[in-house]
Amino acid sequence: MSDRPHHRPMQPGDAFFDDIVGGADPALVTEAADRAARLLVRGARERGDAGVAERLLHLADTEGIETIAEVWAGSPADSLAGCLWRLYLLRSWVYADPVAVAREFEAGRSHAQVARVVAGVADPPGPEELKAMVDQVLRGIATGDFADVLFRAAGFARVVAAGRAALADGTEEAVVRVLRLAEQLEAAGHIELASRLS
Repeated sequence: MSDRPHHRPMQPGDAFFDDIVGGADPALVTEAADRAARLLVRGARERGDAGVAERLLHLADTEGIETIAEVWAGSPADSLAGCLWRLYLLRSWVYADPVAVAREFEAGRSHAQVARVVAGVADPPGPEELKAMVDQVLRGIATGDFADVLFRAAGFARVVAAGRAALADGTEEAVVRVLRLAEQLEAAGHIELASRLS
């Protein structure tokens, strides 16, 4: 107990807040993530350079998916930064286990016919064909229509989700995770299309 008689609580001055060490301001992190994503995509599109498209494609390889996650993973799914995070995550996943992904894609082809066509994977969809497709999708960030990029990635994820559901070893959580990714990418593609009409 204090020896001081009842008193108003002391009001901390500005120096009090200056001395508190904490994490980065979430608003600033979001703003930086969005700005970096816009500059990356706009710069790649304006240059129209195949070399830029290749560097964009291999960004996760050179910088590390963890670095990209630090910048973009917390971004909303419908933001450019959030879309880029999901696209790079999709590519990293395909490259990490192309045989299993090809198996899941093959199992889902007959259950998601439209999504299979939208994804544009070569037939038969082996591991190398899936890597080529996901690379082509990411190159589209720099050279193609961004809505098409999102719809192709969404179609691919939807077929894989159907394949996971069809396979006996697929868990409900694994199916839902990939289906949610497909829905987020597809919704972002619709937002991208709508933004052009307004």
